[in-house]
Amino acid sequence: MVSNIPRHISIILDGNRRYAKKLGLQLWKGHGFGLRKLEELLSWCIELGIKEVTLYCFSTENFKRSKKEIDYLFGLFWKEFEKMKKGEGVFKDKVKVNVVGRMSMFSGKMQKAMLEAMQKTRKNRVLVVNFAMAYGGRQEIIDAFKKIIKAKTKPNQINEDLITKNLYLKSEPDLVIRTGGEKRMSNFLLWQSSYAELFFLEKLWPEFTKEDLVNIIKEFNQRQRRFGK
Repeated sequence: MVSNIPRHISIILDGNRRYAKKLGLQLWKGHGFGLRKLEELLSWCIELGIKEVTLYCFSTENFKRSKKEIDYLFGLFWKEFEKMKKGEGVFKDKVKVNVVGRMSMFSGKMQKAMLEAMQKTRKNRVLVVNFAMAYGGRQEIIDAFKKIIKAKTKPNQINEDLITKNLYLKSEPDLVIRTGGEKRMSNFLLWQSSYAELFFLEKLWPEFTKEDLVNIIKEFNQRQRRFGK
């Protein structure tokens, strides 16, 4: 299908609410469609041989949304982490779950479900999935420097490798995909995406297809990545 598969892809899952609006539903109901698409995505990634996926699920700024929408969305999150904990579907022996972000911003119940999902799937090796939850790229860098300062690191010891080691997410994506038509990063993986290839789709996230993913990978293979050289 495609010869050269990127090792790590990241996706800004944008357009759930607009999709619900298209269907004449309450806006927050679109998150349910988005979650089902996410489950399809993981199967496609396994089939294609992608090794790592980072998903922008809920930002630090998203806490400003209405209580009704947040409650609905958190209910979906909790049910999904419970499925991961039980090892259902692709989480049984294939997908390793990580949560990256300020987990302390969630309730104790949600944090427990996240931690148990990570513990249950820790030995899975086919695909690593990083769920960016209560995540912000600037906040991640701030938290990294707080760790460095707490360790009483001398200024001359601070370099890119040290900063990377103190981030929530240590690995770097080869490409970043954003659905929904917007063309901005929205505080996502600001450090890690320095040399990632960017792809912007007009399609809303629930409309994303396997063909879209394959076509993006084909275009990715046609680009020349010089890394500043």
